[in-house]
Amino acid sequence: MHMDTIAAIATAPGAGGIGIIRLSGPDAHSIGKAITTVALTPRHAHFCRFYDATGFVLDTGISLFFPAPNSFTGECVVELQAHGGPIILDMLLRELCNHGARQALPGEFSHRAYLNNKIDLAQAEAIADLINSTTEQAALNASRSLQGVFSDKIEGLIRLVTSLRVYVEAAIDFPEEEIDFLKNGQISDQLQAIIKQFDDVMREAKQGALVQEGMKLVIAGRPNAGKSSLLNALSGHDTAIVTAIEGTTRDVLREHIQIDGLPIHIVDTAGLRNSDNEIEQEGIRRAWTEIDSADRILLVVDGNTHSDVNAVLEQLWQEKNTPLDRKIPVTIIRNKCDLTDKAPAVELLLDNTVINVSAKSGAGIDLLKTHLKTCIGYTDGGLGSFSARRRHLQALELARGFFLKGQKQLIESGAGELLAEDLRLCQNSLGDITGAISSDDLLGTIFSSFCIGK
Repeated sequence: MHMDTIAAIATAPGAGGIGIIRLSGPDAHSIGKAITTVALTPRHAHFCRFYDATGFVLDTGISLFFPAPNSFTGECVVELQAHGGPIILDMLLRELCNHGARQALPGEFSHRAYLNNKIDLAQAEAIADLINSTTEQAALNASRSLQGVFSDKIEGLIRLVTSLRVYVEAAIDFPEEEIDFLKNGQISDQLQAIIKQFDDVMREAKQGALVQEGMKLVIAGRPNAGKSSLLNALSGHDTAIVTAIEGTTRDVLREHIQIDGLPIHIVDTAGLRNSDNEIEQEGIRRAWTEIDSADRILLVVDGNTHSDVNAVLEQLWQEKNTPLDRKIPVTIIRNKCDLTDKAPAVELLLDNTVINVSAKSGAGIDLLKTHLKTCIGYTDGGLGSFSARRRHLQALELARGFFLKGQKQLIESGAGELLAEDLRLCQNSLGDITGAISSDDLLGTIFSSFCIGK
């Protein structure tokens, strides 16, 4: 339990019909009573006035009191529902602070709920994911994670690993039992069952992460290849200016779309070429910066003038002053197929996928959208999914790696001691997901990304 009381505006910035201010902490009830002059009954909606220290009525609204431990944070919580003007809400918040509360830090309410065992860390992150969802499927997945679906799957894995670890360590501690790990069918069966469970959870988590975080798609290529037209075709409206003049796009353009529930963050960049124009040079520099951070690159080639699309790719990479920061997959878009004899199609040339499209007419755009879903392993989301983050995927990968390493140690050398140690490390990695084992630095990073009042 914290010894101080925090307060924050819990509704979004701006004007609205209703604005909510939340209090949490040991003095929440007394501060709420002081500002409303009402004896707050637990879980009862009180229609009341909100007063300042001089007795002046600041506003009229609803007050609610939730005593500890039966509240969101596990502490005494008071909510004041006032009119949603930013000025009146600021005045009420200042008055609460004058009575002894302090302004809450980002995510501090959820942080207290986690510390008081009301939610685990995965559920806390799901709150932020639910608020920041950009698609309906992402919101549904985040809601299921908030209800504990993802946490239950992780806890199930932890129970399986713990059970196996207890059996192995007991056998080590009591050598007179003479248990042969290699010949013991129970150990082998449990290992295989846990590996299957890991694979099932990983598959769902990857889908959840894709739905929640989406994919960064950078459109690159020579001037006038049709990059901006492709952006407009994918987004469904005229986001970018399209002209026959080379170098029309000088800065980075961003657009957010979704394909069957998959969020796509599209970045259109300046045409890549050698230029003496200082403004265009800056646009090209920014283009390469975006390319370096992409999840996938769409290299647009004018199919009407360039027959060897792979040669265009090689020339561009040679012009880059530094190598790509990492190996980023590339899809070549052979544009303007309406001006050539090539029909919309997906081809494989050497190591690159080439898609014939006409960004102007829209021909082949559906093929491109299907390709984008396929190349990252996305399937249309369903209610059986949950939200996940890259942090969760990394922890799952690490835990699975420790588990497989322990299995290998057992098979190759019959080393039960090494298996037990790897099971311990596996268990710790899984615990990082729900917060069973978490460093203060990790908690600080996660909750600092929350909005104030949550």
